[in-house]
Parts: sequence; C-alpha cells; structure tokens
Amino acid sequence: MEFNQIVKDIKEVRIQGAENIAIAAIKAYHLQPFKKTISLLESLRPTEPCLRNTLKFVSKSSKNITLALKHFEDSDKKIVEYGTRKIKDNMIIFTHCHSSTVTKILIAAKKQKKNFQVYNTETRPLFQGRITAKELAAANIPVTHFVDSAARLAIKEADMVLLGADAITAEGKIINKMGSEMIADIAQRFDVPIYICTNSWKFDPKTVFGFEEEIEKRFAREVWKDAPKGVKINNMAFEIMDHNLITGIISELGVSAPEIFIEEVKHNYPWILK
Repeated sequence: MEFNQIVKDIKEVRIQGAENIAIAAIKAYHLQPFKKTISLLESLRPTEPCLRNTLKFVSKSSKNITLALKHFEDSDKKIVEYGTRKIKDNMIIFTHCHSSTVTKILIAAKKQKKNFQVYNTETRPLFQGRITAKELAAANIPVTHFVDSAARLAIKEADMVLLGADAITAEGKIINKMGSEMIADIAQRFDVPIYICTNSWKFDPKTVFGFEEEIEKRFAREVWKDAPKGVKINNMAFEIMDHNLITGIISELGVSAPEIFIEEVKHNYPWILK
C-alpha cells in the first residue's frame, strides 16, 4: 500500500482500531522514515497514544520496526489467552463499537468450544458495531444487534461487558468510543463486570505530566449530511470512563485494576515516559 493511501485510510477511518492504526503507521513510517512523517501521522487521529508511542519507539532505530510488529503480535496472543479465561459457557457478553482485540478474544473462545452469545450495539454514526456483528456471525457466534439507545436493555441481561480502549490516562481513566461511559454506568448499576481489553501501549505518558488527553471531534456530516441551518452537530468520537466503573484491564501484562495497570506499564516499558 502506498504512503498517501495509508494516510487517507487512517484519517477517514477505513483503518480503525488503535492497534490497527499503529500497525499501519509503522508501515507508513517504513516507507517515509522522516520526522515530518511522524508529525503527519500523529495529527490524523489525535486520541491515539498507541499511535504516538509506536512511532516514538520505531523512530529510535530501524530495528525497532520489526520489534514493534512483534510486540503487537505477541501481545495479542497473551491478551486473547487471558481474555478467554473470563468467558464461561452460557454467558451473554455485551460489547460496543468494534474492538479487534475483543473480537479476537470472542472468536478464540468459540474455537475453544465455549457456548456463549454476544449482544452488541450499532455504534452511530459510522456503525462500527456492524463490523463486530458481521465478524462474530461469520465465526458462528450467536450475536444480537441492538440500536445504541437500547444498550440498557441489552446490558442488564448480560453477564459481562468487554470493551476496547483508545487511550488510558495516568489516573487510570479509560477513553473509548462515545457511549462507553454510559455503558459502564449501566453495567455498574446492574452489577455486570466490565473489562477493558487493550494493548498497554495505549497508555498516554503525557498525562503523567498534567496534560489532558485530547478528545477527537469528527465531522458533522458523519452524523447528518444535510443538517438544516441552525442545527449544531456534536460528533465527539470518544468519551472518558472513570476508573471506578471498571472491574479490570486485560492486557498483555495480565488482568489488573486500572491503578495497578499503570504501574505495570511504567515498569515494563520505561521508555514510554522518556
């Protein structure tokens, strides 16, 4: 794939999911290994510390390109291993949007002959939830698709919620697709455990030093292409979930509470803070 095509696909969300964006950025940087390339790629999706951390890592040495790709490959295997252990027979699992990490866990659990079903939401305005539903159905996993406003109905019947993440702050706050904190609030009300399934490189080191994670605001036309004059469109792509709503984070470093996860990241990847 050509450099300009990768840039366009990331910007227009044809490449989606934090890890997929980071891997695509590695390939783009390999094609054009310049400082201006890093600035350009980082500007495409502002709420993506995994993208920034990955570019920081690969820019240190050409050898790190291979190491970064191996990191994602090895990490995926560990996250899937830990995540499938949480899935039991006869469970109903709820998920939102499209997390490649979550779908990998669910598909792996199916291959282990576990019997469960999935409830998922459509995820407006780009309907990434439909991608999730298609992938699960193709893997012969029973999936029931809900409109976003029916999330409460779905969650109160679920046994567990699995979500991805786009960023994790130094305070342990999770930033994920719009609607995620609403889902976490509902899950807590009905005592449904909620796990964040994520690669630890989504930790944002800037937040250690008091900076706030930027929340991406996307085009109004994605919500309403021909909105009438006088109608203002708010299309925030992500929202912040309080760490007190989260049961645990499932990463390549294991399963841990948000505050423990932050310490594990600092210990295992000290270069992130430098």
